[in-house]
Amino acid sequence: MTATAENQQTHPHAYAPEHTPRLNMAKLAPEAYKAVLALEIASKKGLEPSLVELVKIRASQINHCAFCLDMHTKDAIAAGESVERIVQLGAWEESRHFYTEKELAAIELTEAVTVLTDGLVPDEVYAKAAAHFEERELAQLITVIATINVWNRFGVTTRMVPGHYRPGMYKA
Repeated sequence: MTATAENQQTHPHAYAPEHTPRLNMAKLAPEAYKAVLALEIASKKGLEPSLVELVKIRASQINHCAFCLDMHTKDAIAAGESVERIVQLGAWEESRHFYTEKELAAIELTEAVTVLTDGLVPDEVYAKAAAHFEERELAQLITVIATINVWNRFGVTTRMVPGHYRPGMYKA
């Protein structure tokens, strides 16, 4: 059953129709897609899976990537993450008590790397992350943040359709 069909069964009110994706990156640029997928797999090594999902969700919120939000919230919940922590992530600065200091440093770094509006990642943000992560972990974290930003840009630009993902369906 599609997400639209599930919504219509649960809520009898008319929902807007799903949009049509613009194109399929995996089919049309398979080498690039596979390269980003390899980067995705390599980027997570040595990091806590729950932290990785929080980072991916936060970047996807900032970038308005509905497909990635659908995927990573479902993966996080399937891995045992609480709905409460996922919901509060959009307002983490007011909900700091839901997260560890290490998670907060990762979330703050995620925002700085994702937005880059000032043209740099502030020294204090980087220093905070460096205080909570060993150098190798920090390098991995930066790679996770960069990679989810690539996926977000694919998802938003090609209008990938959220709602059909099931946890683990893309596991290698």
